[in-house]
Amino acid sequence: MKLWGGRFTKETNQLVHNFNASLSFDQKFYQQDIKGSIAHVTMLAKQGILTDEEKNTIVTTLEQIADDISSGLLTFDESQEDIHSFVEANLIDRIGDTGKKLHTGRSRNDQVALDMRLYTRDEIDELDRLLLTLLQTLYDIMEANLATYMPGFTHLQKAQPVTLAHHLGAYFEMFLRDRERLQDIRKRMNLCPLGAGALAGTTYPLDRAYTASLLGFDGPTRNSMDSVSDRDYLLETLSALSICMMHLSRFCEEIILWNSNEYRFVEIDDGYSTGSSIMPQKKNPDIAELIRGKTGRVYGALTSLLTTMKGIPLAYNKDMQEDKEFTFDAMDTVKGCLVLFTGMLATMKFNNDVMEASAKNGFTNATDAADYLVNHGVPFRDAHGIIGQLVLLCIEKNCSLDDLPLSDYKKIFPAFEEDIFDAIRMETCVEKRNTLGAPGQKAMNEVLAFYWDYIKNA
Repeated sequence: MKLWGGRFTKETNQLVHNFNASLSFDQKFYQQDIKGSIAHVTMLAKQGILTDEEKNTIVTTLEQIADDISSGLLTFDESQEDIHSFVEANLIDRIGDTGKKLHTGRSRNDQVALDMRLYTRDEIDELDRLLLTLLQTLYDIMEANLATYMPGFTHLQKAQPVTLAHHLGAYFEMFLRDRERLQDIRKRMNLCPLGAGALAGTTYPLDRAYTASLLGFDGPTRNSMDSVSDRDYLLETLSALSICMMHLSRFCEEIILWNSNEYRFVEIDDGYSTGSSIMPQKKNPDIAELIRGKTGRVYGALTSLLTTMKGIPLAYNKDMQEDKEFTFDAMDTVKGCLVLFTGMLATMKFNNDVMEASAKNGFTNATDAADYLVNHGVPFRDAHGIIGQLVLLCIEKNCSLDDLPLSDYKKIFPAFEEDIFDAIRMETCVEKRNTLGAPGQKAMNEVLAFYWDYIKNA
């Protein structure tokens, strides 16, 4: 039974029905659809549009339908066009004509707009929880690695020494911003479209503010046409998820490099690795690679919805049905990636000695050697050239600046003394950098205190 068949004299072509129907994917928000319907009939009774007896019968039956779907007792009927039709048809089957009053003062346009907002809000809350878990994991690793020295990179070239805590802190900042973006979207989207009707409201004396309060919204939307045709909140959410996936992808790229034989900075746990079907020595970082790959999938969802929405006139158009499948997929993809990435990170082994040796052998202390000369009265540009000569000498001798004899330093510039070796130690190079945001322990402890307060008060 279709809910709109009175105007039609012929049955819908089966291919048309299949092409038009959305139940195969919008069944995903049956809980939100039923929750919205319960709030709607509660408001209708408050306004005297339904009796309390009618309301109670409808609410009780809707709750039973939700329970039956959850338990598997009630399965989705693909002959129904969408989740709204499926729920309403089941309601009418169970309680007869009283069930036909459910849709009073409501259109499927504002109904689906509500369902999608409720679903998105729930997903944002779940994503927020997963991001917070990732931040906690990052914090724990950072706290344990304040003195784990490693090379910092620019252009994928070793540049200056930092600590693992400092390096991971950059990602903490990224994921913190991801969380804030989602919270900002949630706040902006938290207005209730129910009561907007098809596009022009309704003649029934609805209390939209009451409905909004029942559903946890800050209030009702202010324009009925915008209410049913707005998908900005989905575009914002997909944009935020794309940025989050970009951060995950960058992190995964570094882990893939660090896990290679050439770097050996980390070893990914066996539980988050796979092997080769032909090469027995292989231990592949497949989870990191898949997360990197799935980033494009989430980008695709954002591009798809932007393209779908770009030419749609007001108000609702069927094109908007295309917002769901790739949005659902993107949300599920990001949630799965966050869970797996957090597990991979939490179980990863960091090879601290290898990291420190890499920092030394990569001349990351060259800038500090130049600063040593500046502190002895040498102009920086001259100091830069002197240290460059020393680096060339080290390359010829296949050694680090730390291992080069003082006599070789003095041959190039006589002002060098024994204290040069203290000045270029990894610990010295890092610990004297203590401006806010730098890798020194004093600066990092200040930042970690901020991070801990952030996590504790989240």
